[in-house]
Amino acid sequence: MENAKPHIQVLDHRQANATQQLLPNPAVFSSSGWDDLHLELYQQPKFATAEHRHTLHAIALGLPDASGRCAAGDRWLDGKRCLEQRQAEAIAMIPAGITHRCSWDSAAGFMVLAIEPQLLEQMGQDWVNPDQIELIPRFMTDRDPLICNIFSALSAEVEAPGLGSPLMVDSLKTALVIHLLRHYCATQPRLFSYGGGLSDAKLAQVKDYISAHLAQDLKLNKLAAIAQISPYHFVRLFKRSVGTTPHQYILQRRVEQAQYLLRHSDQSLAEIALRVGFCDQSHLTRCFKRIVGMTPAQFHQG
Repeated sequence: MENAKPHIQVLDHRQANATQQLLPNPAVFSSSGWDDLHLELYQQPKFATAEHRHTLHAIALGLPDASGRCAAGDRWLDGKRCLEQRQAEAIAMIPAGITHRCSWDSAAGFMVLAIEPQLLEQMGQDWVNPDQIELIPRFMTDRDPLICNIFSALSAEVEAPGLGSPLMVDSLKTALVIHLLRHYCATQPRLFSYGGGLSDAKLAQVKDYISAHLAQDLKLNKLAAIAQISPYHFVRLFKRSVGTTPHQYILQRRVEQAQYLLRHSDQSLAEIALRVGFCDQSHLTRCFKRIVGMTPAQFHQG
């Protein structure tokens, strides 16, 4: 009788408590509401995982302890083993679908950033045939300061979202994907450039969408999809056409709409702030003063 093949767990970071059966401790924190991206922070005792597969691409970043050292251990990627010393800022790249397991020789802290494969396909469409986008597995032996900085910035957005948080996350997401396409894919992207800016028709569509959805979280990916180009090129072409970034343009439109409502409605400042897409009254006041040169109250009195 043949031996039964061992069960390989499927790990989907889109699911709540996805690592419950794999790791001793749950995540210290997890991101929420980010399209295509999932960030988790872990603190674990000495442990070893069972073999598993990720449904999403995953990047693991080991965190140093108080002495500045990272816990060493073994990792297996697609059947290949490596003893990792895990220096600070070193990352492991775990493509979706390949077999993976790892161990840590002492208590360890680490973060995992899981990325929807379709995000690379969508953003890379200007450079690489989507069918040819393939991440290369990498052990946690080499440093990548840029990815480490992106981890840090995204972690800060999880713990304390600030002004324009959705657009900040979108910008970090774009930078990350371009970096992955340049340095971690089997097929190197071809060089490609656009001349001029957005066409008049596409620019009008984008502006109309922004005007109709000012009160909502306006996502860079959605605006780029309307223009039918990648988010990376959308930001460049939008700025070339309008003179400002999409984020700056959206803030200006929100302040302009607030000015109109201050003149022509009896709504309170708090109500106006929510109606035009600001987090609250103080958020509106800060942006209003920076753009107009006076507070909403001073504008209303004038």
